[in-house]
Amino acid sequence: MPLSTLIFFAIAFAAVFLMRVFKVGTLLAFLLTGILAGQHVFGLFELSGAWTFLGDLGIMFLWFNIGLQINMQRLWQLRRTIFGLGASQVLMVAVMLFPILVGVTSWTLLGTIMIALILAMSSTSEDLQILVEKNQLQTQMGRQTFSILLFQDLLSIPLLAMLPVMTGKSISLGATAIDILVMSVGLILGVIIVSKFLINPLMHVVAKIKSQEALVLAVMVNIVVWAFVLGKIGLPPALGAFLAGMLMSETVYRHQINASIEPYSILFMSFFFVVLGMGINIPFLKSHLTVVLLGVSALVLIKFFALYIVARVRGVSNKDATLMSLILAQGGEFGLLILQTMKTNNINAIPVEHQEILTAIIIVSIMLTPLLLFIHDQLLKNNKIFKGATKKNLSEPTTEIAPTVIISGFGRMGQIIAQMLDAENIPYVAIDSNVDAVVLARESGYNVIYGDAKKRAILLDAGFKQSKTRAVVIALNNEIIARDIVETLRSMSPRIKILARVHNLKSATDLIKLGVKVAMPEVIESSFILGGQLLSGLGLSKIKINALIDDLRADNYANVRTPIDNK
Repeated sequence: MPLSTLIFFAIAFAAVFLMRVFKVGTLLAFLLTGILAGQHVFGLFELSGAWTFLGDLGIMFLWFNIGLQINMQRLWQLRRTIFGLGASQVLMVAVMLFPILVGVTSWTLLGTIMIALILAMSSTSEDLQILVEKNQLQTQMGRQTFSILLFQDLLSIPLLAMLPVMTGKSISLGATAIDILVMSVGLILGVIIVSKFLINPLMHVVAKIKSQEALVLAVMVNIVVWAFVLGKIGLPPALGAFLAGMLMSETVYRHQINASIEPYSILFMSFFFVVLGMGINIPFLKSHLTVVLLGVSALVLIKFFALYIVARVRGVSNKDATLMSLILAQGGEFGLLILQTMKTNNINAIPVEHQEILTAIIIVSIMLTPLLLFIHDQLLKNNKIFKGATKKNLSEPTTEIAPTVIISGFGRMGQIIAQMLDAENIPYVAIDSNVDAVVLARESGYNVIYGDAKKRAILLDAGFKQSKTRAVVIALNNEIIARDIVETLRSMSPRIKILARVHNLKSATDLIKLGVKVAMPEVIESSFILGGQLLSGLGLSKIKINALIDDLRADNYANVRTPIDNK
């Protein structure tokens, strides 16, 4: 193995380690790796065709992931916060940035509008990571911040529709605004129709194979096919990858797809950031360092004040508005992606050298956020700010309800339990890996998703929250899978109450040792019901029958004799 490869991975490891120490998104570590490995620093690699190919794959996966997050049902559920706070934030930032950009540049009107909008967007990966680390995701401030990020994802649709307009390949309907509106609406309607009548049936066939490899390959083929199709008709291939993500987000398999594709997405997205870093012109940026630093300062200050004003108008407390504004004050990966897509597709809406400067401004602003939050936390800790602030929960409720109960397995037992929960209006979500069962259950009105409950990502995607989810029911007839689910649950929440269906007494004993609260052997319990009916028919009172059964159930069925082996 060449020494340059060894040095490259050593740099990558060190960069990831340092970024995690300073709580900066790890994808930026790969960007730093690309800068250091590129021709302007250590010169380990040149930006060859192979690296460009890997970078293009990374672009595809980044666009796919953004599309996968835009689920119409989810957006509709959170519409008030998303289209209220989210739209206000983006509009306020864009309105404040637009006259400044007009004054200091000679860009086209459309190019200026696009840049103002992409600078209004924040870093989803970094901000979600910050909210989780600060234990703020489930607070009112955290939910409002998350809604803003969701609106920014939704905004990616018209922004992507602007790209073909800039290449001169827009639909000839007159005004540019009409072109963009038609493409955006057409994209959304096309996604809903194609997902229902094409993607859902195809994924149904793939899911029945029960092969993770087949599922991942189906996703990759979907990305490549749509990127190829849109590229052939003169649109950016990235729009095809984004379309593929949106198509998948509208299927019942999106949770499993998200969990299955995650390791590959991280790998290919890291290549995008490495290639992006290798392509940055360091000597050019050095000669424009003052412009970059002024741009970063202006961007962060403008976004902070714009966000703060919007939050206060919406009734957010001074303390929460300040924290929210600091978290969202940076540029985002979407801006980097748009700029790189413009570069690779020769879309010259703004000069290439200005694209370089904007890329550097966004990168530095992302890296600056943890430092600003550290200063904020220190001031707060030392009572330098918000001395008179009181803890207050805002009254606006969230429309995204975390399930009180999660049911793993949706056969007869899972369905009966779901009916009982529905009768008492207790929110639940069921998870099943049988695609036919999921489709039929959803048609019957049950809240069921397709996925593998052994996977942490699936449980989290289903809404599992340590503070909200009170119990998990394992209604599966497979002890090995049940054990895996219990281990996953215990790693996520040691105190979560787990109830499990088992076949026999030995399985019940084994699962209880793993921490299951109630493990019910169906053969024994069915025997109790049948035996109780028998004794009742023979004249015994219900009190005596219940006492007898309670005695047999005591201490994990200690008084039930071990079955005789007939072999």
